[in-house]
Amino acid sequence: MFFLFRVAFWLSIVVVLLPAGPKSDPNAPAVSTFEAIGAASAALKDARGFCAREPEACAVGSQALQVFAQKAQNGARMLYEFMSDSNPKSDGPTGSTPKPGRDTLTAGDREVPWLAPQKATAPQHPPRRAG
Repeated sequence: MFFLFRVAFWLSIVVVLLPAGPKSDPNAPAVSTFEAIGAASAALKDARGFCAREPEACAVGSQALQVFAQKAQNGARMLYEFMSDSNPKSDGPTGSTPKPGRDTLTAGDREVPWLAPQKATAPQHPPRRAG
């Protein structure tokens, strides 16, 4: 959960420090970096008091963030397992111990027993009479 906040924080710092580029619109608002930081700190102070004003919304939001964080962790775990399973360099030797719950068949289990082909018998028809 805090990972997402850290990512959002550092991305916002990068965006704030990027140059704005050439000004094409003379009516565009001119906001300095310090004004933007001041506005962000005021918004952060207001957000900190949100739980005191709306405790129910804060509790539901906290639960929603926990579920989101669990889903993000599960997705990251699935992606990691997929990437490690599909990478042939990361696999151990052929006789290595399999991961629990995956590939638990032994070589003997994989062998298909040989079955002799059955003799096909032609249907017996009564002999035809010449005539």
